Amino acid sequence: MNRYPVWKYIIIVIALLFGVLYTLPNFFGESPAVQISSGKATMKLTPSTAERVGQALQKGSIASDSVVFEQSGTQGTVRVRFHDTDTQFKAKAFLEKELNTDPADPAFLISFNLLPNTPKWLQGLRAMPMYLGLDLRGGVHFLMQVDTKAVLNKRVQGLQASVRSVLRDKNVRHAGISRNGNTIEVAFRDEPTRALARAALEKDFGDVLFTEAATADGFKLQVALRPEAIKSTMEDGLKQNISTLSKRVNELGVAEPVIQRQGADRIVVELPGVQDVSRAKDIIGRTATLEVRMVDESITRGTEETAAVPLGSELFKVGRGVPVVLYKEPIITGDYIANASATFDQNHQAAVAIDLNGDGGRKMREATRGKIGKDMAIVLFEKNKGEVLTVATIRDELGSRFQITGSGSSTESSDLALLLRAGSLAAPMEIIEERTIGPQLGADNIEKGFKSVLYGFAAIAVFMVIYYHLFGFFSVLALSINLLLLLAVLSAMQATLTLPGMAAIAFTLGMAIDANVLINERIREELRAGASPQSAIAAGFDHAWATILDSNVTTMIAGLALLIFGSGAIRGFAVVHCLGILTSIFSSVFVMRGITNLWYGRRKKLSSLSIGQVWKPEA
Repeated sequence: MNRYPVWKYIIIVIALLFGVLYTLPNFFGESPAVQISSGKATMKLTPSTAERVGQALQKGSIASDSVVFEQSGTQGTVRVRFHDTDTQFKAKAFLEKELNTDPADPAFLISFNLLPNTPKWLQGLRAMPMYLGLDLRGGVHFLMQVDTKAVLNKRVQGLQASVRSVLRDKNVRHAGISRNGNTIEVAFRDEPTRALARAALEKDFGDVLFTEAATADGFKLQVALRPEAIKSTMEDGLKQNISTLSKRVNELGVAEPVIQRQGADRIVVELPGVQDVSRAKDIIGRTATLEVRMVDESITRGTEETAAVPLGSELFKVGRGVPVVLYKEPIITGDYIANASATFDQNHQAAVAIDLNGDGGRKMREATRGKIGKDMAIVLFEKNKGEVLTVATIRDELGSRFQITGSGSSTESSDLALLLRAGSLAAPMEIIEERTIGPQLGADNIEKGFKSVLYGFAAIAVFMVIYYHLFGFFSVLALSINLLLLLAVLSAMQATLTLPGMAAIAFTLGMAIDANVLINERIREELRAGASPQSAIAAGFDHAWATILDSNVTTMIAGLALLIFGSGAIRGFAVVHCLGILTSIFSSVFVMRGITNLWYGRRKKLSSLSIGQVWKPEA
């Protein structure tokens, strides 16, 4: 009656092994470290950079525990682990001086970091500690205001240029194009011409509203973006800024950063573990823009550095310092690039396929018409300094879709495509709130959170053992396994633990013990009704199961609602809460039944159960 088959005990043992292995990394702590990442969007770190860092540390007689190169996507970083924080500070200052020979234009970003001390055999099992959130680890919090009006202004400027270009292409004469707020006003001398212009514009623009007006000077056609187009423009701008910020934060090597939208025009950036606020601000506030320019061929090749640069041109460096003179006036900017992807040309050479929006395509066509064989360059401006990414030769008149070759290998083409897609912010941003949470405060939060869970667990354990005797001990054992499994699942998922998450763990313990109380009380009821001990155990677990399932399902629904509609701390609480319900059901029903069966199931002559006082009504 109360015997588990072997396979059920095997499942429990496997669950316990999983729990122990994946909870263990949380107890090894972290080592002070220094992280080196690229300071320029166009420079990549390779394994040879790690060798260079190791040689620099040897030169400075600074001992390190390990120097490791790691590749994450297209970004490479070097992480150096040290024995103590004194060596960490000394190494950072030395590497800053050794690697960045020009402090005004640093090629490497060197920041403090912490690396887990998890043994390699556990890392081989992908068992890593949980990430700690901003409130537990310390770090910086930025609230950024996005200038969405600037995004709309750019869009209206582009619309104005497009209207002028379409009317010129269709040979429709107008008496002037002006801008009034977000509306473009086109003046005409007669009504038939206005009707002709409207018909031409309606073909090319589907997201604008046309309004006709008559004035004393003639006839006007007002062109304005539809409300849904304005909303979409601002939304897209905000999304592009979030995407660009995410890529920049990766350079800091921050584990589990939070970059999320807040309201209509604000972005929250939380960087756990980052204490170098100025460096973080420098990176996330970086403004990069792209421009496509023509090469000034009035300067003879090879004499760029000695010849006088014409007034409307500038001298740049491409690749390994090869000089090139470009016209100052750009053909297009990065704002016109709709998409960029790595591909191969007809000669199977790596290339980058670029899609421009309507205005960009028109500008590109006009700029390259009749310039076959001329050179064109793509320039990335970062911190007010321009760097030529590539110089390509125009093989044909370019439109809204074209390819750039000569960027090197397929990997370099992928990097260039990434830069073209997300090299710049869609709109300027301003930091309106900045908070720094020190590591000591985070340590205090961890200690308080740990103590709250520990004391809550101890109080529950004492009460259960006193009130339910041996069954109380079984319940505490099942509760321990529940906590072990919950921590293991969170660690395996590499979830970020925050204070709300710790609150959810404490809350889960209460929920889990409630299930054990239900089971114990059902068994007591059966004993009170005169059932034999073996029958009382079987009936108690069976009757409690339906109640436990009902209560947990309703709680799970509430948790899922928090998970779906919540954000930030609420979402973190919901994740731990939902996982806790699953581990609670498993431990309180399946594991506790297994423990009970193991202890009592093989006793043929069982006269009583150690489950505390069973009160019976007087006859």
